Amino acid sequence: MTSSTHSESRDLAEALFSVQGLWCTSCALAVEAQLERLPGVTSASLHYPSATLLVCGHAEALDESVLASAVRRIGYRLGPPEAAGDAEARLEKESRYLILRLLIAASFGMWTMIASLLIYAGALPDAGLEQVLAWVSGAFALPVVAYAGLPFYRAAWRTLRARRPGMDALVSLGTLGAVGVSLWLLYQGSAEVYFDTAVMLILLLLAGRLVETLCRHRGLRALHALHTPPADVRRRDRGRWRSCPVEVVAPGDCLCVDQGEVLPLDGVLREGEALLDLAPLTGESAPRRCLPGDAVAAGCRNLGGPLILEVTAVAGECRLDKLREQMWWQQARKGELQRLADRFAAWLSPLAVALALFTWGMALLAGVPGEEALVRALSVLVVACPCAVGLAVPLAGLAGSGQALARGVVFRDPSTFESLAGIRAAAFDKTGTLTPGEPRVLGVNVAPDVVRATLLSLAAKAARDSQHPLARALRRHLRDEGVTVTKAEAEGVTRAEELAGRGRRVRLDDGRELLLGSRSWLAEQGIRAPEYGEASSSEILLACDGRWLGSFALGEQPLPGTGETLAGLREAGLALALISGDRRGAVESLGRTLGLSAEECYPERSPEAKARLVGALPQPSLYVGDGINDVLGLATATVGIAPLGASSAAREGAGVVLMRPGIEGVASAWWLARRTRRVMRQNLVLSGLYNALALGLAASMAIPPLIAVLAMVVSSLSVMGNSARLAWHDSAGPAAEPGEAGEPLRPGGGEFAIETKRVS
Repeated sequence: MTSSTHSESRDLAEALFSVQGLWCTSCALAVEAQLERLPGVTSASLHYPSATLLVCGHAEALDESVLASAVRRIGYRLGPPEAAGDAEARLEKESRYLILRLLIAASFGMWTMIASLLIYAGALPDAGLEQVLAWVSGAFALPVVAYAGLPFYRAAWRTLRARRPGMDALVSLGTLGAVGVSLWLLYQGSAEVYFDTAVMLILLLLAGRLVETLCRHRGLRALHALHTPPADVRRRDRGRWRSCPVEVVAPGDCLCVDQGEVLPLDGVLREGEALLDLAPLTGESAPRRCLPGDAVAAGCRNLGGPLILEVTAVAGECRLDKLREQMWWQQARKGELQRLADRFAAWLSPLAVALALFTWGMALLAGVPGEEALVRALSVLVVACPCAVGLAVPLAGLAGSGQALARGVVFRDPSTFESLAGIRAAAFDKTGTLTPGEPRVLGVNVAPDVVRATLLSLAAKAARDSQHPLARALRRHLRDEGVTVTKAEAEGVTRAEELAGRGRRVRLDDGRELLLGSRSWLAEQGIRAPEYGEASSSEILLACDGRWLGSFALGEQPLPGTGETLAGLREAGLALALISGDRRGAVESLGRTLGLSAEECYPERSPEAKARLVGALPQPSLYVGDGINDVLGLATATVGIAPLGASSAAREGAGVVLMRPGIEGVASAWWLARRTRRVMRQNLVLSGLYNALALGLAASMAIPPLIAVLAMVVSSLSVMGNSARLAWHDSAGPAAEPGEAGEPLRPGGGEFAIETKRVS
């Protein structure tokens, strides 16, 4: 269990758990209802896709054993938030579970349908053969009803015990009602059975549930994608370095981290200087030089020599562990739309049952035979089964996903279409999102009496084999300039020494000494150089035998098309923000290049500050980020988008993933989301009209259950056909997309009329 005290009252607290055994959203509602009836519990919110439960109430009421007992009574299991391996196993098990049952339903149900069609078509020569075929139809329906439909019955029973019946209760009534009526008719000697009704109900709903599971569950592993420490570390023990499990490391222990390794735990640097890549935590494009006594965090990569780390936080208590925990809290909370959908589901099933009973009673009062009255009530239940309603949103989401995939955009969750379509603000990380993520040479300054070719040749020798990000950027620039180091020239380097955070000293075989490094380091060596460039740029200076030869200005340039995309989003009425952990000069310089004002740029922000800024933007909002330092912002935003090359944590935490470089995919995703949302709404209207008309007809006249099922199929086909328009539609792109009311998008117009506000 993970818990926290509520900020408004000392008596109120919140606790986070994981619930196992969920089958559908009705299960989640049942668990919530069961817990909310406990004394001292004020609210319970269960996020079905991630199985994460947030319980609020008095501290004494949040005892895990008490809550687990209440959940166990209705057939579920409560425990601490899932470990990564448990989540992977759960996802794989659910997929296999559904696929197996769907295959059985299709294999046996096919023969049930064939037998039923032969009976209805009157293709058999005598009634005796029809009777035999009716029994055969029931025999083939038995595995479908008994095995493939078992999850519906189990979920129905659990939700009934929690006094919160949902869609599964309605499906179970329809299925078992069809089987019961069929068995009664067989007992009466009639071949007009309805086993095919039960089979089609289970088959269609299993297919819909599989679509939902595959679409919603695959993108919910962000909570387990953050950095995890290695299994073993090197700890100083009695003056010697010994390997030990990371779990036994205690605060105050000293660990050795070699070059290229990732810091396993939070701590304080004790011996020597360190050059750390802090991009996973802060988004900084350049490494940071750390001195003894500086605090360092797990997840940073050591780019310098071996360092000694004194542990301050053990496994499970590091900063990244706290980020993971905050993401649990963020995802467990429900939005207003989800709460409205839950309230709708709470009364829909009881209403359908009441209407079926009303139809049965009215039919009996009207003198209709008891058998026919039962069939009418069954037809009402079948008609009310939410096949088209359940498929309306997932099918539109799948069609939109296919169209998006052709444009290099991957939607990981169908609900993202509706959320993204209504956004009012867009926030972007800098490094790796708006820029390539690695520095590049922006300019070369040559000393007045030095030949440019000589400067580049000596710089290539000085930077050779260095793993520093700025040295790698310099080598890439030199290769673009056609400058390479031959084998003979490489052998001419007799000694190379790299000083972490300062530069590189290279001795050539002719006795010359090259210094390649920062301005401050060369100044310590007594070498002075003219000032060039802006404070927002990094700089490498080259000197030979105490004489300055030239300087290389390095920085980041926006990816192609970035400025145009941001301008298009602004013209459509969205509020924009650039939120980065990088230094102020670099962020504001990039912002000016992209046409962003200083008020829209937020430099030097921690992951927690990024999340607060995203939450303060006009809502709904989207956030685009690529690193571990962005996962909290991705979870806080209404929609998270991961660009090409994003870390695994960012990809898993995002609702949308871009498969092409640049952020043009953000505009494409938004445009496609708006089109998809319209189709979703149309599907819901179509299915709603169907339900209203079909329920009215089924309640007022005799409609065979098979006709009710076929009508349900027609409704589903209409939803499928409308969704297919997304794949057939060929549009010029986002610029040609009309507004919701048919008017072109324009600044401050329609649903995108927003008030841009300064966020602190």
